[in-house]
Amino acid sequence: MEVSVGPPVVSAHFDDEVVVCELSGEMSSTKEQGYFAADTRLVSGYRLKLGGEQPILLNGAATWHHAARFEFANPAIVGCDGHQIAEHSLHLCLDRTVGPGIHEDYDLTNQSREDVVLDLEVSIESDFADLFDVKARRRIRRGSIHSVWDEENGRLTIRYTNASFERSLVLEVANNDSPPEFANGGILFRVELAPASSWHSCLWWMPVLDGTERRVTRPCHQLLEADSHHEVARRRWVDAATTFETANPGVTVALRQAIDDLAGLRLHHHDELAGGDPSKDDPDAWVPAGGIPWFVTLFGRDALTVSFQTLAVSPRFSLGSLRALAALQADSYDDRRDMQPGKIEHEVRHGELAALHLIPHTPYYGSHEATTLYVLVAAWSWRWHGDRKALEAIGPHVERALAWIDRNGDLDDDGLQEYKPRSPDGYYNQGWKDSGDAIVMSDGSLAKLPIALCEHQGLVVAAKRAWADIAEDPLGNQQLAARLRAEADRLAGQIEERFWWEAEGTYYLGLDGDKRPIDSVSSNPGHLLWQRAVEPERAAKVVRRLMADDMWSGWGIRTLSADHIAYDPLSYQRGSVWPHDNAIAAAGFRAYGFDEEAATVAAGIFDATSKFASQRLPELFAGLARDAGGFPVQYLGANVPQAWSSGAIVHLVATLLGIDADAREGLVRLRPALPDWMSEVTLRRLRVGAASVDFRVVRRTDGSHEVEILGGEDGLRVQILS
Repeated sequence: MEVSVGPPVVSAHFDDEVVVCELSGEMSSTKEQGYFAADTRLVSGYRLKLGGEQPILLNGAATWHHAARFEFANPAIVGCDGHQIAEHSLHLCLDRTVGPGIHEDYDLTNQSREDVVLDLEVSIESDFADLFDVKARRRIRRGSIHSVWDEENGRLTIRYTNASFERSLVLEVANNDSPPEFANGGILFRVELAPASSWHSCLWWMPVLDGTERRVTRPCHQLLEADSHHEVARRRWVDAATTFETANPGVTVALRQAIDDLAGLRLHHHDELAGGDPSKDDPDAWVPAGGIPWFVTLFGRDALTVSFQTLAVSPRFSLGSLRALAALQADSYDDRRDMQPGKIEHEVRHGELAALHLIPHTPYYGSHEATTLYVLVAAWSWRWHGDRKALEAIGPHVERALAWIDRNGDLDDDGLQEYKPRSPDGYYNQGWKDSGDAIVMSDGSLAKLPIALCEHQGLVVAAKRAWADIAEDPLGNQQLAARLRAEADRLAGQIEERFWWEAEGTYYLGLDGDKRPIDSVSSNPGHLLWQRAVEPERAAKVVRRLMADDMWSGWGIRTLSADHIAYDPLSYQRGSVWPHDNAIAAAGFRAYGFDEEAATVAAGIFDATSKFASQRLPELFAGLARDAGGFPVQYLGANVPQAWSSGAIVHLVATLLGIDADAREGLVRLRPALPDWMSEVTLRRLRVGAASVDFRVVRRTDGSHEVEILGGEDGLRVQILS
């Protein structure tokens, strides 16, 4: 069986353009559907008619990330000449491809033995709603809409204006076998077909953003990858990326889907920022969108999370996000956007609400850990790419991020990291669990601001220790290295003193604004293990607590204990299961030697993956307990694909391999703990620095492992650690 995520829809995307529609291709403004570009819904309604009637849907499906096909037959209708047209005597095929703009191909074939004359009508509505309004199901039109039909050129221009904000959509008929008419808000074609003959027309949807028209360039029926610059770049990245093959066919398929989805989530309009030097193309360094359909933009936390998850896929992949985020790193204070010098952005938007400053996302900086993650990812990625020039370019931004951690990350100078929004429109919670109701006390009430989450402390410990290694060698700054390590050790001591929860055998979720423990059992302490920020003797207790029945659903670790008064398995972050959260916990388990428990978490997530359509993990799913014959229950509105869920697939396999790299030493280190259900893993084109290697890791019957080198370039060694 396959579990779909959300109501059955067909979606296609390219760069920052997304189309979400019914299986019939139709769109409704009353649903979370439409054609979106740059955070604006340019098309809110779409209907297709044959002879005044809705055609009969045969099939509709996405054929690639950017394309979909819809197949129809006709109902019994009366033609324009008064003759009856029998049901299923006409075949209509609609191909829809995205980027830039939308290219629609209509092909109507007469399968009957009679001449037919009928109208084909396409009705399109545009509300130009901001993405935030669509997601919240707010139907607010703040500006004015005007339409102009150019009969001579077959062009309909729909223009929206609200003060300085302007967006337009151009609908242009091309390659048409009969002339179009415009009436009653629709484009109408009179079609005359002899037996066994066909009729064709194209309809191009072209957004006009900031005065620039995104002209359709795709040819007809381009349903698979093409030879455009962008598609060639994506294909080149996939072809150069590490491939994974395992003894478990389901895991292998999930890995391939995840890497394809990561390639499909590329945001091309960040290519110049991601490349560092605009004159030099870096095919490996580019920026992923957060997810489809709601997160088609640059998110600091998401992009950095994907970066560390996928170091074994492409060693330079992280450089794209590091460079793009460096370009947006804050250099001043702006409380309206929760912005402070050195801080890394959370989210940037380009729709009406952002343009008119009705929301603070221009960009918005309300993520506490993105800045610390920047430091950690910069350090970890160096071990894989070994590019001294790239490291030196990022170094000043790391220094500014470290300064923010000490200056603004600690609000009251007590040595702990706390967050509190300054913006009236800012996020109440600014950890990865950023929904307003995510961080709760034991009685279910919201934790009082400012909040010091446990994992924010551990992240600083990990980041400062990691950058201390860089400062010492290769940068040669012994004084900085010593200072960072001392600061990390002091904070690690505070974690043990102030966050340890002896009664539950885990760490408190955090401390509230009065420095009282937030006494809720949650998944957050799993991050402390991944960050290697806690005492080894307490790690075993944390692992047992996370794997207890109230936390372990059978599909994964819940975000909040099922015994908590605020637990809701169908909520966003109060008891649901998040794949990336579980992959981090599994990595933390392995860091402290709990290999069997790490494999259990991986097995649960991969079992869930096998149930979802296309073996594609959604952003999250419900925390309902697994039972015999059950399946993971969807969370309505989850993004799919989502970058850090795709990255979680890779992260889990890398964790079970225990893979690490040292580009300067030309070394790949493995500490494998492969389970019985995945006893063999083959990696091809694993790159570290400029070298690559192919190898296979096999689990022996006695539980030990062996590695077989299959090929690769000279100068890269593979070493198995005990």
